[in-house]
Amino acid sequence: MLCISKPSIYSPIGVFDSGYGGLTILKELVIALPSYDFLYLGDNARAPYGSRSFETVYEYTLQCINFLFDQGCELVILACNTASAKALRTIQQKDLPLISKNKRVLGVIRPTTEIVGNYTLSREIGIFATTGTVNSQSYILEIEKFFPDIKVFQEACPMWVPLIENNEIGGVGASYFVKKHILQLLEQSNKIDAIVLGCTHYPILKPLIETFLPPHIKLVSQGTIVAKGLSDYLIRHPEIDMRISKLQHRAFLTTDSTEIFDKQAKLFYGETIKSNHVALK
Repeated sequence: MLCISKPSIYSPIGVFDSGYGGLTILKELVIALPSYDFLYLGDNARAPYGSRSFETVYEYTLQCINFLFDQGCELVILACNTASAKALRTIQQKDLPLISKNKRVLGVIRPTTEIVGNYTLSREIGIFATTGTVNSQSYILEIEKFFPDIKVFQEACPMWVPLIENNEIGGVGASYFVKKHILQLLEQSNKIDAIVLGCTHYPILKPLIETFLPPHIKLVSQGTIVAKGLSDYLIRHPEIDMRISKLQHRAFLTTDSTEIFDKQAKLFYGETIKSNHVALK
């Protein structure tokens, strides 16, 4: 098991993503819950997850969750839309009862879909997401539960994550692909008045997206929504909250190069960080 520097009483909230995007969620979690301990794990060595099969995403996600449990986490947040779409339900229903009756795993899709109706007057919304998230139909299914009157239109944006991770967001390629997918989404309906950024990478592109988006359309990022949802969840579940350590400790783990991770992380997290490498088995 990995040995990392940690407080004597250490039960952080685990935050997992296939790569860097989950850091945009972690940033908001830290703002909302500054006294809590957080342990971030990025499975960068096997990223991206967006184009992988349901079976592979499930296998990788479960492995990373178990690793975070082994590090003392009682609660793990899947700060990854692909993992939330392809693996969360199976893990919650099949695996958690066998692992522990006390541990919890939460995703980023449900908190978003629970309140998305607040952002639309036309009752027609768009979703920008990875191919895997779009194919899972998770947003459509979850929104139907809470807002059956809302029509959902999806657009897969497979080039957006590579553009972000290769630091090309200021180039002509980024402008081309952002404009292309906006037009393709809006071609599906001219009544869309809210669009959800259904990938945790996409907030990095928000300023660029807004330059091509009609001004009446609301662009919805997940970070603050997920942070508010987690804060409310911990109030509703004091039995979980009491088991989480609150020493303002932050730790960052990656399955790939720490040098590359630390360099890229500042773009997503907004601060310089120092990560440790882990090899999952």
